[in-house]
This record gives sequence, C-alpha cells and structure tokens, in this order.
Amino acid sequence: MASILNVHTPTSSFAIVHSCKSLVGTSCLLTQDSLEDLYDKLSRKGGTGYTGQRVGTGWLKYEFNQTIWNLDDEADYTIFVWRQQQPASDAASTSTAVDHLTTPTLHLHDPHAPLPAAPAYLNAAYYIFQPSRIPRTDTPSPTPRARSSKSRRTKGSKRTTLAPDDGVPAFRREFEKFHGENGVRTVMGSIGPVQNVRMLLKAGYRHVYISRQFAREHGFIPADAAPGHYGYGGLVNIGTWPITLTPSATFSAHPNAPPPPPKAISADGKPAKRDRNPKPTMITVYLSEEPHFSVVLGRSFFEQRQIQTSSVDPTDVVCLDTGEKLECELVILKDGRGEIVTVT
Repeated sequence: MASILNVHTPTSSFAIVHSCKSLVGTSCLLTQDSLEDLYDKLSRKGGTGYTGQRVGTGWLKYEFNQTIWNLDDEADYTIFVWRQQQPASDAASTSTAVDHLTTPTLHLHDPHAPLPAAPAYLNAAYYIFQPSRIPRTDTPSPTPRARSSKSRRTKGSKRTTLAPDDGVPAFRREFEKFHGENGVRTVMGSIGPVQNVRMLLKAGYRHVYISRQFAREHGFIPADAAPGHYGYGGLVNIGTWPITLTPSATFSAHPNAPPPPPKAISADGKPAKRDRNPKPTMITVYLSEEPHFSVVLGRSFFEQRQIQTSSVDPTDVVCLDTGEKLECELVILKDGRGEIVTVT
C-alpha cells in the first residue's frame, strides 16, 4: 500500500513516498518498506536541516486522538500503521484525527538538538509550535503599579473582571486568593544560637534565607561587611545551620506520618524518659535582602521536613518526617500607609 507521508520539522515541511504495512484481517502483510527504510529515506532527504545525519530512535513522533506518540521501534510502527487504517467512526471525531486518517503525518526532530527560538522561523505545522498547543492568556498581564492603587479599586470593578473558566468555583478561587495574597504562614523557632525567631514559611522560595540585618546582628556575617559582598552580587551560601521549629501545643500525629520509635527501657527496667525537645534540621542557608522577615523557609526546607499544608485551614502545618504539628500563625503585612504588602 503505497502512501504519502507528510513530515514536519521545527523549521520546514515536506512529503515522502513510503510503502507501509498492509493489515489484512488479523494478519499483517509486509509489502515493501520497514521502519528502517523510513529512517533511511528521511536521512537521505535534502533540505530538511538534518541532511547527512542518521535519523533513528527518538527522532519521529506522530499525533493520534490529540495525543503525541513516539515512533521508535517496529512495535510503534505497527501500531502507527494500524491506527491510520482505522475507519473514521473508530477514531476521535475531530478534524485533526480525520486528517491523519487520509494523510499520515510525522514530526521529525533531532532529540539531541535544541528547538529554534524566536525571532528565528518556527514552523507552525510542527506539533510544539501549533497554535492550538501554545498557551493563551485571556487578558494581558497587568503592568506594575503602586501598592496604594490596589486599595483604590472598588468592589464593583472586581466583580466585573472575568474569571477564568477552569471549573473551580468562584468562592473557592476567592478564598485561596485571599489567603495567598493577604496572609502568609509564619512559624517560631531557632536558627543556630538564636532563639525565638519568627520565620516565613513559603514554598514559593527555593532555599532557606536570612536577611542581611539579622545576619549582621547575630554574627552570621562580619559586622563590617561592606556593600558589594555577602549578597549584593547575588545570593551567597553562608554554610549549613541547624533550624528548630516550635511544635504546636495541640500535638496530634498525622495519619501519613511514620510510626513512633519503640519505647526505650532504662537500666532499672522502667521506660526511659523520651526527649521531647524537637530535633534540629541541618540545612544550607543563603543570605538575601528580604526586608520583612529575618528567616525565610523555602522549598528545600519543605522537602527535607516533608511539610504538608492545608488549603482549608492555612494554620494547619504538619511535618510528615516526625508527624508533629507546628505552631503556625497568619501574618498580614502592611506598610506605613496601611496598604497590604504582598510577599511573593
């Protein structure tokens, strides 16, 4: 069964003649070309941008039922041919699927080469650059404005803003937006020798940071540190420090927490007293210019302590590595004019 295959690359489109397998009943009849023959034809094809290179495993993909599939071996090739020979009623009822039934289409790209970027030409027929696959924004991104202007916006103007149609109820979206912008989680603990430090708990940050003023006051960096050092030229790793968080008075083991260790027995046969002091977490700390909090606990701390938060109760914070619940408070920051400061 001789057929024409459309081939799209990130920068060009062309067609080749290729004799696929013919499926007769439940048997498979090989006519002329195999997957290796297809690789050979594409390798010899001129003007594709890959002339002289060997097309092989990982180079070819095709679309079926609005999903991209690999064409890497003979099993993939058999499935590819079988899908092209299915009647239209058995495939997805989309224009894309019907087109693929009449003219099989392949997408060719060297998996070891980077994709072209604008302003270079981008082939809109290649699956990654297809308009239907490019994320669209319903509204343009807002331009930066002063924080005070946000408070002048009336409730009526907020209601007229079109909410994205993502299936999330409006009240749920407003609830999460309120807690995400107007309040941040804070915990109490110690870092190094410094006790009773209020720390920002936010997974939006990558590492653990301490502010320059806090670091200078408590000896993490020299008191005479001059501008241009210790963070002004970028984040600076100031070593590994122990961090201990204050557990909640209403301790309750989380169901996903590991089981408690077995009770220790003292020399006289009585249960030994367990040390209830929380154990410190040794973690890398960076210096930053964050002006609102002395210590910021980011994703690295979240991952090491396996911290789990709740979208219903923002103060419900549990460390799954030990099962302990943390003493957490919501803090709303405001500037001198009473405007809410958003911590991003």
